[in-house]
This record gives sequence, structure tokens and C-alpha cells, in this order.
Amino acid sequence: MLVLTHKRFDKQFARLPNKIKNNYFERVDILRKDSRHPLLDIHPLHSPFEGGSLSINITGNYRAIFIQKDRDTILFTHIGTHHQLFGT
Repeated sequence: MLVLTHKRFDKQFARLPNKIKNNYFERVDILRKDSRHPLLDIHPLHSPFEGGSLSINITGNYRAIFIQKDRDTILFTHIGTHHQLFGT
């Protein structure tokens, strides 16, 4: 699986604590091996991320949002706390 990142994601990611960055890389490894792993809790999103965006859990509070570009390619577009991303 090819994992790409949007420049907005890259900026958000750069500001994260190292622990969260490490958790992200662990989750991406799991995603590559088993996209149905329950730890990821992948689910489709509603407003403001409608249009095929999906979310994975990075920690209890952090989420990463991605789009499935094709069968073997995903594009991460956002990362942050639930509140930062969804305002709740």
C-alpha cells in the first residue's frame, strides 16, 4: 500500500509531539498489514469531511483523516485531536 500525505497534513504533523508521531507510524504499519484491525477504528466521516474521507484512531484523542485514492493508495489529509478536527 502506498501512503501519501497532503502538505496540510505535513504541516499539522510537524507540530505534533514525538509520541503522537510514533503512534501514527505504528498505526500506518497496522493499516498496511490489516486495514480491518479494530485498533484503527476506520470509519467514514460526515461534515466537514464529506466525500469519501475516512478516519483512523492514532490515540484515544488523536485522529488521522485520509482518502482512499485507489485500491492500493491512500492520501492522509489531516491529523489532530478530535476537537481540532471536528470542533467537538
